[in-house]
Amino acid sequence: MDTIGFDEKVAIVTGAGGGLGREHALELARRGAKVVVNDLGGATDGTGASSSAADAVVDEITGAGGEAVANYDSVSSPEGGKAIVQTALDAFGTVDIVINNAGILRDSSFAKMTDTELRPVIDVHLLGGFYVTLPAWDVMKEKGYGRILFTTSAAGMLGNFGQANYGAAKAGLWGLSNVLAQEGRKYGIRSNAIAPIAKTRMTEELFGPMMDFFAPEQVTPAALYLVSEDAPSGEVLTVGGGRVGRMFLGVTPGWFAGMGVTPSVEDVAAHAEEILSTEGFLVPDGLMAELQELVMPLFQGGN
Repeated sequence: MDTIGFDEKVAIVTGAGGGLGREHALELARRGAKVVVNDLGGATDGTGASSSAADAVVDEITGAGGEAVANYDSVSSPEGGKAIVQTALDAFGTVDIVINNAGILRDSSFAKMTDTELRPVIDVHLLGGFYVTLPAWDVMKEKGYGRILFTTSAAGMLGNFGQANYGAAKAGLWGLSNVLAQEGRKYGIRSNAIAPIAKTRMTEELFGPMMDFFAPEQVTPAALYLVSEDAPSGEVLTVGGGRVGRMFLGVTPGWFAGMGVTPSVEDVAAHAEEILSTEGFLVPDGLMAELQELVMPLFQGGN
């Protein structure tokens, strides 16, 4: 198998001062990429700021003979996103890869959640994905090449108690990635997401000693595969502890009431078992693919 390299590629990794982002940045640099190490340097709840985290990773990369520059802007504003991308343009002249990894936690049960817990988490995770990727997108479209990776979470697709804010943001990133995978096709841009399970500052307090079996460096190979030359597009990989799997949205055949028939509430209830059955599910690659499946029964004589 050929070695996967990133020679002369320019990569931005947000939240790269520690945890998963640090591992992504270090491995990209080891494999030849020029890296913008972005980190606000704050606490896990997003408060505070420091340049030391990003600087330490840059020093580690350059000390090993790689190329990297630090950036300390927050991903949570349009100005911050533009400044992060501009750092790449000023230092290296272009952007090939964006790994949206920055994140914070402000957990609370839904009934007790206030704007103080809600907005900062949405701003960093979901809007941060928009704000950093948008200015990079223009560069990628112009050059006809780009690789984008969003960090989603099983909490977004499957739910997790006390994380309505985080789960909503992470689910939004999945949708964003899928749209960009479609819009990017004609420009040579591929977009994917990763749902990691790893021991970081954000997770070790939640899950305790169990996380010792989930080292952050075990996630990075899948992340880098998804931003490599031959990466797929529109995929989500669930990764942790040495396991890599595919996470996907499935649609079941369901129940068809018949051509031109408007089912009643009672009809839906009567066929609930058939509707909720997971047998024969499909994995559509977009809205039009699902619509095609919905339309097919109309032309198959089902009545």
